[in-house]
Amino acid sequence: MKLETMSGFFKARVDSYDVHMLEEVAGCREGYTRMANALPEQTTSLLDLGCGTGLELHEIFHRFPDAAVTGIDLTDSMLEELRRKHLSPNLTLICGDYFSQDFGKDHFDAAVSFQSLHHFKPEAKIGLYQRVLNALKPGGVYLECDYMAATAKEEAFYFAENERLRAEQGIPEGVFCHYDTPCTPEHQRQMLLDTGFVSCEILWREGNTTLLRATRAEA
Repeated sequence: MKLETMSGFFKARVDSYDVHMLEEVAGCREGYTRMANALPEQTTSLLDLGCGTGLELHEIFHRFPDAAVTGIDLTDSMLEELRRKHLSPNLTLICGDYFSQDFGKDHFDAAVSFQSLHHFKPEAKIGLYQRVLNALKPGGVYLECDYMAATAKEEAFYFAENERLRAEQGIPEGVFCHYDTPCTPEHQRQMLLDTGFVSCEILWREGNTTLLRATRAEA
């Protein structure tokens, strides 16, 4: 299996991405709606990590048409497709990796990520979660709907296989490549709690698609 760069992988599939996610990935079609419905009623500002072509934003803007949303994605062609949809004038898009972006402090009512973070190591996620926590207003929520492993054994296999492939292909640390390394829902939940979120619920799961909601402490 030849690993592709993350941006290259999605750029090559942008034309078929929406159909694939809606029709071929178990749980995604319902997951987009469930994520939007799980946002707090008072949501006026939102951060979207790995916004892609905006499938989750279609549902979010349906519920919150006036929300100010900042979306970040690594692939410019995915963002071009999102811009073409004209979902909202209150949408700010950033092409880049969300591990290196400044989210600000106490800025967003909520943050979301849909089917994006299952490509990264736990230590990278924890650092990102810490920055998301700081970017949320007191009482804000973070929603993650993602591909999550069924068992710890399955999780360990994917991480070991990813390391093997990267070593064989001479891919240096820090280069983003597309390979699924899902954690279990319990592992994801514990990472968020260890980061400092005061609660984290596993709201729903269909197939491997799982929705978590983590909450920052009130002031």
